[in-house]
Amino acid sequence: MGAKTIASEATPKGLTYAQAGVDMEAGDRVVDLIKPALRRTQGPRVMGSYGGFGAMFRLDFKERIFKRNYKDPVLVACTDGVGTKVMLAIQMGRLDTIGIDCVAMNVNDLIVQGAEPLFFLDYLGLSRIKPEETATIIQSVAKGCEIAGCALIGGECAEMPDIYKPGDFDIAGFAVGVVEAKRAIDPTRVKKGDVIIGLPSSGVHSNGYALVRRIVKEAKLDLGKHYDDAGPGTLGDLLLEPTRIYTKAVMKVLGAYKRKRVVRGMAHITGAGLPGNLPRAYGEHLDAVVDRASWQVPPLFRFLQKHGGVAESEMWNVFNMGVGYCFIVHPEFAEGVMKKLRKAGEHPFVMGKIAKGSGQVLWK
Repeated sequence: MGAKTIASEATPKGLTYAQAGVDMEAGDRVVDLIKPALRRTQGPRVMGSYGGFGAMFRLDFKERIFKRNYKDPVLVACTDGVGTKVMLAIQMGRLDTIGIDCVAMNVNDLIVQGAEPLFFLDYLGLSRIKPEETATIIQSVAKGCEIAGCALIGGECAEMPDIYKPGDFDIAGFAVGVVEAKRAIDPTRVKKGDVIIGLPSSGVHSNGYALVRRIVKEAKLDLGKHYDDAGPGTLGDLLLEPTRIYTKAVMKVLGAYKRKRVVRGMAHITGAGLPGNLPRAYGEHLDAVVDRASWQVPPLFRFLQKHGGVAESEMWNVFNMGVGYCFIVHPEFAEGVMKKLRKAGEHPFVMGKIAKGSGQVLWK
């Protein structure tokens, strides 16, 4: 998403950039197509005109009524991609949701620290720029930013036919947020007896797709077919369901407790599932005792397990198994947090408690 090229007054002689595989005019066309989507994500804190060498973002609002009045602001940064889920998107010709996944994988990590997402940048590497298709991918990034409440202020679209095979692409993102230092989430504050609250995932999200794709291939599953025991919609639709973005619900809960440290810890359940991610939210002297009967594992996971012959332990160590995000909260405020999450449109459930231990997840 760079600056416009300047047309030459005469047709160049000899080898050209286009002949080497890079079409700058196609890049310019993408810029024109994505501008409206980018503008929808940007508010008064975005400074300067589009197309500069760097983007500027004001940490606070200039208008007094909107001022955040940070006393000790701390910037939080994340970067992540979508993994081989992009290969399923390419295979199905569905490019309108993969950017949402990219935003989600970043901002869901960011909010774990208690940070408000401020802005996002994307990197798209591909074999050839097809303006409409490329714009669709970037517009889906912008859609993710709208959901997350952050500004898409720039990015890079790199046409590299010598690296990517025809039709291939990869996408990564970079998010920056801010949190008041004394409000940052600190795992050392988690205590024995704290309550673990889970939020449902929307499916596989964006982890474990090397295994998913292997199961689909070896079991000869049809991505365009509806399987009754996998869930509503075709298998491909279920697997491309975008990763849920939890930003607004988390920010509403954190904003409701300005003084009390009600939320002790949080975890984004990504690769390595609950056993690999929940312990990152508390100290090594504690365990999370999780009741797996407190929620129903979505049928898609059991469908994949059956057709891949995957062991139960492997499923829990690879996939989120229906839990996309976790809160660890003071027990006296658990019901209050649940009510606020419901008002924010979530469907929270108590899934366990914190106990003395050695930094593990124990199944009840």
